[in-house]
Amino acid sequence: MLQDRGALQKARQRYAQALAEEQKKILVCAGTGCVSSGSLKIHARLLELLEEQGLPYTVELQAEPEQGLIGVKKSGCHGFCEMGPLVLIEGEGILYTKVHLEDCEAIVDKTILKGEICESLVYHCNEQPYVRREEIPFYKKQTRIVLEHCGLIDAESIQEYLAVGGYQALEQVLFEMTAEQVIAELTASVLRGRGGAGFPTGLKWQEVYQQKALPKYVVCNGDEGDPGAFMDRSVMEGDPHRVIEGMLIAGQVVGASRGYIYVRAEYPIAVRRLQTAIIQATELGLLGQHILGTDFSFALEVYRGAGAFVCGEGSALTASVAGRRGMPRVKRFRTVAQGLFEQPTLLNNVETFANIPSIITRGASWYRSIGPATSPGTKTFALTGNITNTGLIEVPMGMTLREVIFDIGGGLRDQAEFKAVQIGGPSGACLGKDDLDLPLDFDSLKKADAIIGSGGLVVINDKTCMVELARFFMSFTQKESCGKCIPCREGTKRMLEILEGIVAGKGRHGDIELLLELSDTISGAALCGLGKTAPNPVVSAIKQFRREYEAHIQDKRCPAGTCKHLARIFIDTEACKGCGKCAKACSIGAITGTAKAPHVIDSLRCIKCRACIETCGFDAVKEEA
Repeated sequence: MLQDRGALQKARQRYAQALAEEQKKILVCAGTGCVSSGSLKIHARLLELLEEQGLPYTVELQAEPEQGLIGVKKSGCHGFCEMGPLVLIEGEGILYTKVHLEDCEAIVDKTILKGEICESLVYHCNEQPYVRREEIPFYKKQTRIVLEHCGLIDAESIQEYLAVGGYQALEQVLFEMTAEQVIAELTASVLRGRGGAGFPTGLKWQEVYQQKALPKYVVCNGDEGDPGAFMDRSVMEGDPHRVIEGMLIAGQVVGASRGYIYVRAEYPIAVRRLQTAIIQATELGLLGQHILGTDFSFALEVYRGAGAFVCGEGSALTASVAGRRGMPRVKRFRTVAQGLFEQPTLLNNVETFANIPSIITRGASWYRSIGPATSPGTKTFALTGNITNTGLIEVPMGMTLREVIFDIGGGLRDQAEFKAVQIGGPSGACLGKDDLDLPLDFDSLKKADAIIGSGGLVVINDKTCMVELARFFMSFTQKESCGKCIPCREGTKRMLEILEGIVAGKGRHGDIELLLELSDTISGAALCGLGKTAPNPVVSAIKQFRREYEAHIQDKRCPAGTCKHLARIFIDTEACKGCGKCAKACSIGAITGTAKAPHVIDSLRCIKCRACIETCGFDAVKEEA
């Protein structure tokens, strides 16, 4: 139990020395992606091999420094998910990619015992090997603030978090700064909320601080329901104490004594590591009563959500924590005045809270030096889709889409042609080739009728149908609609019906105009922000790729060749042997012909089931867009 500031400083110094005394550190990625690929078995196998070799190792940071130990740790996500499972050897900074169980012996024999490189395990790009992590193009252009510890420390160790300077910002706030000074520092930093809206963080904290009603609450939004998004999950898994420290600082500043971290139950590793971190912080006296001997007391609880997308909206989230159905409310009062349990509530997302410790310790001017003046700092993004290097990245605000996709992401997979990127998830927008040099910051994207959202980036190649993509996002939004307001409940359903008709070859003249009209109605009349932004993917896709919509409706043709109902299936008469297998496979009798003579498909009757294509042994049944 850390009784005072001096005890915290001594503990931090002791653990920093213990971390430095470790001869080598083997950091096995234990983020969700690598765990699903078998990284925990790799961790266990490495321990077995070290034991067999009689090498001294530890899986936990020792309270007393001991020279020569090899630290074998389960770290958080390294970000380079496409190359997992990942194993990092520190202090050489060697990153091994796509490690298999059988590679563990080579890692121990060559790298740990002999100090040699396993050439086959390092990352290769264009036949060039990259041994050190920071040299890999995927990492080279990144600026990691929120993710600075992810992949580099034991994700489940408060001792290692202290060793790298953890809870120093909390110490500074408790003993050196007033609430007004902290708010002034955040305001000067121009930190804007990373949940998507970009609201000034200092202003929000100021508004909660000024509320007179008690009790007050601090709530962290870790719901993250966007398809393809995993930024907040990775932070909670890889550096949970950083989030907790940000929330503790918030509680001290606004006068709250209780906090909640709202995490969807679909994130079991994040939930478990947060709960572990809360227990550890409580045992050390960094959570609970009279923290570090001060008058500040703060309790923290993880609340698991059932996975409703709408609970990412603030009023729906607080309703869910309070035990009610997660549905948004009419904003007669803002959350800062009446949020959780109708009390003043400070609600920020995971990434916003994770930025706080660095701003306090390094200063507002340092933070403003990164990125553009109106959107300083960094942003985490989840790179997914048709891109070579999928994964988690953190880049300075203002970096262009071109740099993110082609320099960090390695361009499109299989040398495909870039077509578009969906940014901001189901509430976001499609950006095309003309937008590749668009800076990724709040104001630049707003001018392009797009939003950063929580940070999802889905890269799309030229083989993707933009009408089908819009249908997918609208299907997701419609299913996730809470149903409370008619514009969202019925409007998204009607938009989905129109889009389904278009991709099924039943599009009609006026469908595009009707989609745009419905979008205006929903955006203007829906109750919550999620409803208002639900039409965004459709509107942006029409704006960028209207001709593709027109081809579906007018020509009954899918330019990308992916909408099966718009494809034409025919029989190549020169290749057909007249075996009759295709006719037997056709369940509706759309194929006719005589034995040993070319057969014919009635295109009006064909339902595009493709059974004939799968049955033909002579490659005579063809399909064209």
